[in-house]
Amino acid sequence: MAVTTDNHKGLVLALSSSLFIGASFIIKKKGLKRAGASGVRAGVGGYSYLYEPLWWAGMITMIFGEVANFAAYAFAPAILVTPLGALSIIVSAALAHVILKEKLHVLGMLGCALCVVGSTTIVLHAPGERDIESVKQVWDLASEPAFLLYATSVVAVVLILIFLYVPQYGHTQILVYIGICSFMGSLSVMSAKALGIALKLTFEGINQLMYPQTWVFAMVLATCVITQMNYLNRALDTFNTAVVSPIYYVMFTSLTIVASVIMFKDWDRQTPAQVVTELCGFVTILAGTYLLHVTKDHCEPVPALPSFKGAIYNGFPSVKRPDDEEMSEQIPLRRQDSHSYRSP
Repeated sequence: MAVTTDNHKGLVLALSSSLFIGASFIIKKKGLKRAGASGVRAGVGGYSYLYEPLWWAGMITMIFGEVANFAAYAFAPAILVTPLGALSIIVSAALAHVILKEKLHVLGMLGCALCVVGSTTIVLHAPGERDIESVKQVWDLASEPAFLLYATSVVAVVLILIFLYVPQYGHTQILVYIGICSFMGSLSVMSAKALGIALKLTFEGINQLMYPQTWVFAMVLATCVITQMNYLNRALDTFNTAVVSPIYYVMFTSLTIVASVIMFKDWDRQTPAQVVTELCGFVTILAGTYLLHVTKDHCEPVPALPSFKGAIYNGFPSVKRPDDEEMSEQIPLRRQDSHSYRSP
């Protein structure tokens, strides 16, 4: 692929996006910790972080990153821009180690590497996007049975996670919070693409704001983003940032590709070699996600204390002491200081 002036601009924007987004995780985490020290933590449903300037600084940093990422696609192809999103994981993990003093187990490091390799493999071999010229065309694609089934399934899964799994497993299983963010994220990207097309055409003199479809996509986008931010804050407030970042990146990227393939029927232009390569990428992602998830089974050494007993929680072994339940939180997956910020 020839590197043109536009590609250089896209590369710089994509790199800037990764730096902003990776840093935003840490800034928001610091804000969440500060807000949790004086109010109800986000991890238990509190919203005191909305009054914390540091959290808003993180949000503004993330917005800058997302704007830079969106602009990068205007100058460079997705095959160049999208894989660079993995750099935000490295930035986030490095800053978490230096600033937040969070540790990542060696298996977690291997899991991060596998996640990045698998996601990059999928993105590099993913089909190209179909050219879209109007918001009505996107609406027609979104109204077809295949994507309606996907969107309905996503909403159903998210509702089940929120009402059945969050109260019981939200504080122990990281995939609950991240799953909600990722599923909703796949719909938000489709809505953002439609809204972006509408705004682009409007700026070119072809007004798309008169169509109700534009405003429907805008409302869907707002709903998805608000939901994502809410549960991403809970994940950051509860679990280790170095683990949250790669899992969120992997699930969000994978589900977005699935949604795009279903909506735009890109599989019609796929060769068998491309399909096999993408499947290998998914297997690699699953392996990396598994390693990240079971990192919490490798507990840090704790002093010998009486009355310990083993238990199984949602398929994963843990160790609890009846008179001090917080000892079970001293694991690499969870935030190392989470026991200091519990709500009364």
